[in-house]
Amino acid sequence: MKGAEPASQVAVRCLRLVKMYAAPTGETQALRGVEAEFRTGTVSAVTGPSGSGKSSLLSIVALRERQTGGDLEVLGHAASAMSTSALAALRRKHIAWVAQRPTEVLFPHLTAQEQLAQTAALRGGDGEDVTALLGRMGLEHRRAAHVAQLSGGEQQRLAVAVAVLSGADVVVADEPTAELDDESAALVLAELRRRAEAGACVVISTHDDRAMRAVDRTLALRHGVLSSERSQSGVSLAAIDSAGRLQLPASALALFPDGRAVLEVGDAEVRLRPPHDTGEGS
Repeated sequence: MKGAEPASQVAVRCLRLVKMYAAPTGETQALRGVEAEFRTGTVSAVTGPSGSGKSSLLSIVALRERQTGGDLEVLGHAASAMSTSALAALRRKHIAWVAQRPTEVLFPHLTAQEQLAQTAALRGGDGEDVTALLGRMGLEHRRAAHVAQLSGGEQQRLAVAVAVLSGADVVVADEPTAELDDESAALVLAELRRRAEAGACVVISTHDDRAMRAVDRTLALRHGVLSSERSQSGVSLAAIDSAGRLQLPASALALFPDGRAVLEVGDAEVRLRPPHDTGEGS
């Protein structure tokens, strides 16, 4: 008899994440107190316009950068309090990263098959069938090719294959389908889904409608703040953080040109309306 499916658990928890970067004109705040959870067995997409903070959020979730403020919990570890060497060990064993430019995460001197063998050795692989993985990614006939001999799409598919190999618990991918044709995008999304169904937490950033249709939920960032969340069923929820902040969609901002609203709390609802010309806004 088939056993029950394992319950989904929080793999990554972001608590009031702040990220600052130094700039010639002064510090730039990429994240402004982001709060989000990413669970095992799911594929989540982070979306938003350029400058919204999605790349910063993914880099922090993948333990490639430290946040400036707030707390980060990854696989039960308080990452914010861990040493650099401990973070590196956690990242090497349990976290997989797919960069937007695949050559950033591939070894130029190794063939496609050697890339996978190297990753399996680094992660203490469980003997996963490399040939089958290359076949699912449409790369079996390119197993002896070096990175420079692969097309851009083949490089991206290889980078995803490397990321999902040997049971990484958290897979983070930055725009994994942006430059791919429909066939290659479908292979990548299917493999990411396969990894989630095996129990991993998969987080991607994307502008790609094909990817957004394939994920379990979509988190929208705007100006470094989580603004909304949409499930696969299409239900859209506004995000309210622990400080009580609510980011209105751009379409609603025109109703509040002075940046002020009257808040009305009822028994089962909260309403926002523009101040009347009766002194409410003064």
